[in-house]
Amino acid sequence: MRVKVAKRLWFHRQASTKSDRFPQPNEVTEGALQVWRTLPERIRQDPSLASFRQEHERLHGDVDQLHAEESEVRVQNGHHEETALANQPFTQIGINVTNEAGQVRVLDGRDLENNNDDQHEEAEPHAKSLIRKYLIWFKIAVLLVVWCVFTAFLMSNNEHVDQLSLISVPRNSSPRVFPIATASLQRIGLGLRGPFRLQENELTINASVPLPLLQVQVMRSYFDGEGMEIYIENASQVWQLDVVYPDLIDATRDTKKQRTFELSPTDPLWLAQANRTELSFEFTSSIEGELPLQLNVDESPIYKRDGVIYAAAVLCGLYVMIIWEIVNRTFAAIIASTLSVGILAALNSRPSMATIMGWIDVETLLLLFGMMILVAILSETGVFDYLAVYAYKITNGHVWPLINCLCLFTAVLSSFLDNVTTVLLMTPVTIRLCEVMCLNPVPILMCMVIYSNIGGALTPVGDPPNVIIASNSYISKNGVNFAVFTLHMLPGVLLVMVQTYIQLRFKFRNISDLQFKDSPEVEELRHEIHVWKRAAASLSAYSKDEELVRQTLMKKVNRLKRSLKKRMTAVIEPAPNYQQTLANLQAKYPIRNKPLLIKCSAALLFVISLFFLHSVPELQRLSLGWTALLGAIFLIILADIEDMEAILARVEWSTLLFFAALFILMEALTELGLIEWIGNMTEGIILGVGEDRRLMVAILIILWVSAVASAFVDNIPLTTMMVKITISLAQNSTLNLPLQPLVWALALGACLGGNGTLIGASANVVCAGVAEQHGYKFTFLQFFKVGFPIMIGSIIVTTGYLLVSHSLFAWH
Repeated sequence: MRVKVAKRLWFHRQASTKSDRFPQPNEVTEGALQVWRTLPERIRQDPSLASFRQEHERLHGDVDQLHAEESEVRVQNGHHEETALANQPFTQIGINVTNEAGQVRVLDGRDLENNNDDQHEEAEPHAKSLIRKYLIWFKIAVLLVVWCVFTAFLMSNNEHVDQLSLISVPRNSSPRVFPIATASLQRIGLGLRGPFRLQENELTINASVPLPLLQVQVMRSYFDGEGMEIYIENASQVWQLDVVYPDLIDATRDTKKQRTFELSPTDPLWLAQANRTELSFEFTSSIEGELPLQLNVDESPIYKRDGVIYAAAVLCGLYVMIIWEIVNRTFAAIIASTLSVGILAALNSRPSMATIMGWIDVETLLLLFGMMILVAILSETGVFDYLAVYAYKITNGHVWPLINCLCLFTAVLSSFLDNVTTVLLMTPVTIRLCEVMCLNPVPILMCMVIYSNIGGALTPVGDPPNVIIASNSYISKNGVNFAVFTLHMLPGVLLVMVQTYIQLRFKFRNISDLQFKDSPEVEELRHEIHVWKRAAASLSAYSKDEELVRQTLMKKVNRLKRSLKKRMTAVIEPAPNYQQTLANLQAKYPIRNKPLLIKCSAALLFVISLFFLHSVPELQRLSLGWTALLGAIFLIILADIEDMEAILARVEWSTLLFFAALFILMEALTELGLIEWIGNMTEGIILGVGEDRRLMVAILIILWVSAVASAFVDNIPLTTMMVKITISLAQNSTLNLPLQPLVWALALGACLGGNGTLIGASANVVCAGVAEQHGYKFTFLQFFKVGFPIMIGSIIVTTGYLLVSHSLFAWH
């Protein structure tokens, strides 16, 4: 019996050893090498993938200059690296595994004989496992129901196509009648395109010449059995539009206006006498000349009250999926955006594919794509590791001075660069800096991105809402230029920075909150396992070459798991002192590729210079997206990069897809009337207060509504709507409200509100995506617990600043 058991154990060990054996160089194909080159650099250089590197060097020589120079640096610093790893708990991702004695060694097949229990994970209790299984099935069932709903809506309704008509309204208030096909309607939509005066344009008032107007209303006619009109009545309220002066019609760009008319019920007395009724639009113009118009009639417009309810339900569903991590946030955004389009289809307003593509802000996606390419190539030089060690040196290894320098630098940089660009550049540095100091990068990244949003509020180019506000022609003509904008925002931003620092110090008053719960070695091994799993999951199994690489990566994951089990029971050794750690880090993280760093610096200088020039309106020739794309192309040419697949594999495609889905979702919610409802509620509250307190209430309402709404919906469509409301309030002569205090309230609210939630600002999403690519994931609730209280504190401080400076001292 003992012999049989021994043989069985021997065969099991042999099978386990064989299954975990890494491929030999002669087993590596050219296709597998192409897959290997797309992996992150830290994983490519791991000893477990040495066979791939050897085969690459045998077939291609030293054509990959980056790898060759890196190899040379590793050979020169081999003994320093071994000493550093023996004394410093931080280990570089995917390079070596540290044993209990603190020595560095590479695991081989012999370790499997003593650790063949990797298949036996800690099993969950049966009851908990059963509950989890039921929850998974419940989630799948709910998502399938949602899928069936929007699929049925999309399949049962065609795309909504506007039927365009051309009319000409006569001069001197002569009415023009346009018949409506259907007589029995409760509401009807009308879209007009013509030479209307934009709300943002400066008024040209001449007492001798009245302002031209166009009046539109729906009329209902009653006819007897012989077809004679016996009565006509107004079926809706009058819609009044401002028109440009006759001599400016040819030089004015057509503007689109839309309105939904709520129709009054038919008169029962006349209906009893009539045989039929007809509806028609009546156009009347006061312009001295014929007024050409293009119109389209929508006989089944969206009922905004119901649309707002549907929009709120979709938005709540999105947050439920993200907050409780029911599905990946990118997939959650795709589901929510598709459902919103399905609801539009159910309401007979299904947009065309061209319309949906127009909803996507390609400018933002182009900016993100270009900067991700630049950062991916720049990371190959080792400059992020070098800067992290340098920051560790100048702060003497102290945590809070280092965080303060990091946040202050990020805020200043975000003031003059787009904060998305700043976060893309600063996140890798922050992560490496935290790894150097054995800190948890998640809370540090939250602090950094919060200060990025605060700094972006300072100037007209720091944050997208500020760009929308400052580029408005009416606002700019009323004295809001770059200098005035920055001057009025500076005191508020400085006060918010101080308040945020106090709150962050209180939130993380225990330094242990910034550190990992377990020992650095354990956390580092967990991080390595996450990174290797992520790399393996990025490869599919439909080709033999990718399957070979994927299996190799999973074998590495199994070895790391066994090493983690040993680490969990090992004795924690004391960390080395500051001087020893600094010396080890400086030897471990030099600049790996100086020629490539020079080329990257040239490309970054080009991009950042054009970004700074973008802050001067007279020099704006290229958008931020074009600038980033040109910089990426410039660097690819300089670096002579031939393997584009390896570079494109570093792009955070899930983040780009998340933004695209979010843009579609927000435009669909706008079509359903959610943003308009928020604006109307804001305007109604302000108009309902007395004149003596109207400015104070207007500042409070605009600031708090824009801040809270920006935390939960995209601030770009919200800011666009709030700008129109702000201008209409300032143009209302009966209110007598100054424009500038309302502008400052809107800018501060829209920018600072982005700190409230993870998806409140573009920079937050980008930071989370880059961090997850590096193996550090922070959830919606983690960010909410830190960001939302800081957002509330920031708005309270900003409220005091605006009320004192404008309501009390009338700085404007």
